[in-house]
Amino acid sequence: MSCPRCNEPATGQFCASCGAALKGAKCPDCGGALTPGAHFCHHCGNALKGAARPVSSRVPWIVTGVALVAVIALVLVQASRSAVDGGPAEGSAGAAGAPLGGGPVDIGSMSPQEQADRLFNRVMSYASEGKSDSAAIFAPMALQAFDMIAPLNVHGRYDVGLVALVAGQTGRAKAQADSILRLNKNDLLGLTLALRAAEATNNATAANDYAKRLIAAEPSERKTAREEYGFHGSDIDAALKDAKARKP
Repeated sequence: MSCPRCNEPATGQFCASCGAALKGAKCPDCGGALTPGAHFCHHCGNALKGAARPVSSRVPWIVTGVALVAVIALVLVQASRSAVDGGPAEGSAGAAGAPLGGGPVDIGSMSPQEQADRLFNRVMSYASEGKSDSAAIFAPMALQAFDMIAPLNVHGRYDVGLVALVAGQTGRAKAQADSILRLNKNDLLGLTLALRAAEATNNATAANDYAKRLIAAEPSERKTAREEYGFHGSDIDAALKDAKARKP
């Protein structure tokens, strides 16, 4: 068979090339059935150890073994943000869906969208607090969760782009921005993401171009009152402020 994640020929329960679970694989920790292509168990949250992954496939900030498991366990008892710009809600569910002070939760009971939303909030929360190491640990998990949702709408593509920027994957962020702008060249989220990706790569020419387009498109696009514009309104406002401050 071919690995559902890297498409390399694979046999057994785990891909020898990327370490992803194959069809019929079970978690070695809890015994739960694994989703093909997964790098983390959706039942217990543990990182899979089924196959050694090549060094080239590892990002330098991923921790291994006990450290990652310990962080995931900590998430089960911490409050996740109820929104991207909000703080931890007292009495809210933890990032993996467990009530504060409660026991382990079956992460697999959540929908793929809920898993992606919870992990997105966790990544952006850490990033906004300047905890780049923690954000980097959870970014791959968030991106994997979004991979389980197909097809992504504009809001989802923007969220993936933000997580990709946190993870240092500027190419992936730009690809998401381009996909959004192909649907609507004046989309405020697409222009905001494209501007941030250009800034991250120090591409001043592209950044200036996206800044001008964002300023020009904002008045009419804001009148559409799209839900995602309201949800990410602070992102758009910050990008507009930076765009107007740029020197041609």
